Amino acid sequence: MPSAAPTAIAAAARLTRSGRCSTKAFTRCSVTVPKSVWSENQAAERPVQQPRELLRLRPGEPLAVGERVEDLTRARMERFFGPVALSIDLGGRVGLVTGGGRGVGRGISEALLEAGAEVVICGRSEPESLPAAGGRTASFVAADVRELEQIEALVDAVEQRHGRLDVLVNNAGGAPAADAATVSPRFHEGILRLNLIAPLHLSQRANRTMQAQETGGVILFITSVSGIRPSPGTAAYGAAKAGLESLARSLAVEWAPKVRLLCVAAGMVETEQSELHYGDAEGVAAIGATVPLGRLALPRDVGDACAFLASPRASYASGSTLLLHGGGERPAFLAAARNTKG
Repeated sequence: MPSAAPTAIAAAARLTRSGRCSTKAFTRCSVTVPKSVWSENQAAERPVQQPRELLRLRPGEPLAVGERVEDLTRARMERFFGPVALSIDLGGRVGLVTGGGRGVGRGISEALLEAGAEVVICGRSEPESLPAAGGRTASFVAADVRELEQIEALVDAVEQRHGRLDVLVNNAGGAPAADAATVSPRFHEGILRLNLIAPLHLSQRANRTMQAQETGGVILFITSVSGIRPSPGTAAYGAAKAGLESLARSLAVEWAPKVRLLCVAAGMVETEQSELHYGDAEGVAAIGATVPLGRLALPRDVGDACAFLASPRASYASGSTLLLHGGGERPAFLAAARNTKG
């Protein structure tokens, strides 16, 4: 809010005394405020939308808060009469993103950078270009997170460069499609090693560093809707992702209160490898149309969720999973039921 905000709030309260609430859960009204009380960059008339409960109004009750504006906290008034920027500040924090150079991992790296964090990414080979945002560029450490010795060296390298580790995002993973009935046991072991065991080992090493820090840290697991619904063709992968969610719930108890652990369960995400799963652009669009929100997720959608969960704004969140799937998948039986109608 500009410096004239208190005056603007009081003026808005007086000028809305004749307004009335609708019976809907949200009330939309137009608040007219004299231009003199707003900064040059602020509109003199702006729509606002907030729940009635914010000002404890009943349906049809006048917005009569004018003379008693002091009874309402400034924060609540600001929320009612105009949007408040919800900043995510990770300044001074250091994040490590496994597989952070491409796809979903790159979106996560860029979101953390933009929020002010220093970011280290790792992978078996360095990407052609490093993620950059907010005037910062991520650094790279070569590491195969399936190898215990390389995990130790990776976290040591982060500490040597930055002196701390505040956020770990276990993003690296994946699996090719395979028939669970005929694929080799070694294949299943490899999928579980990459998608479940490696994140556990890296989190264990990161926790050791975070527990020694006064501010602790945050560990995030990028899981998948494959872990909460049938995953034919990638059964071991789905089992591993389900295991990560169980792991996060348990470790959130064991490692509290210094370290928070959370999962982001992503749905279908459009990346540079989307054609391997969804076909060409037309196929991606067709599949996106099946999502309630009408599109596939973008890597930055996952990144923004991670930046929020890693920030103090989510300081009471731990041991839980954020479903990021655009509304989920429409049940197939609904289409079948319609098709059977004469």
